[in-house]
Amino acid sequence: MAQRLFRAVAILLVPALLLLSLAGCGKPSAGLDYPLESVISKDDGQYSRVYRAENKTVPEVARELAEQREPDEISKEDEKHMFLIYPDEWYHLQQDQEKPSDTLIEVDSKEFVRQNYDPSFLEGFIIASLLDDLFDAHKHATGSYRGYTTRDIYKPGGTYRVPTQQEKRRLLLSPSRERGASSSAATSLPIGVPESVRTAASSKKDGTVHSAIRAGRADYPQV
Repeated sequence: MAQRLFRAVAILLVPALLLLSLAGCGKPSAGLDYPLESVISKDDGQYSRVYRAENKTVPEVARELAEQREPDEISKEDEKHMFLIYPDEWYHLQQDQEKPSDTLIEVDSKEFVRQNYDPSFLEGFIIASLLDDLFDAHKHATGSYRGYTTRDIYKPGGTYRVPTQQEKRRLLLSPSRERGASSSAATSLPIGVPESVRTAASSKKDGTVHSAIRAGRADYPQV
């Protein structure tokens, strides 16, 4: 009797669980692809790419990105500007002045930051030792740039342009793709690196990272 009851319950439960599983597969992941909107690319290793996160605040986007790929450094929480620092790239998150409900994600090569940004502006967000290393104690700092949202006032050394369709497909910024990534160099390379380069990477990077927040250590982001 007990065996028959168990079989009857199993027959009822299996289809129900299958339906729930299929329904879950249809839901979008937490980090959808951010569309690429604007780019600067030079032959000397300088590049800047701007992505849009619709209807998300700067802290929300910072937390989402940091959860999927932990930065070496992250600036304190701010509604208008935040920085996530990776070994070869800096992420400058900015509230869109024309559409305040959106966040613009500016992904800059380290060389672009060095050649264009105003160190005095960065001092409000980034620890001094990191800036000293990047700008050689400000000896070579000549830029006045302060981010994409003020590019018409504080101009970078180049002109942003609309990306090609090929660039939009190739240079995806997708936090969800970083979830569950292995510790290999191919998966820990900066987002936007072509897949061929990721595949070719063979050596493993040191996984030790830390989040030093300006004005004291903090636990942000909460993950």
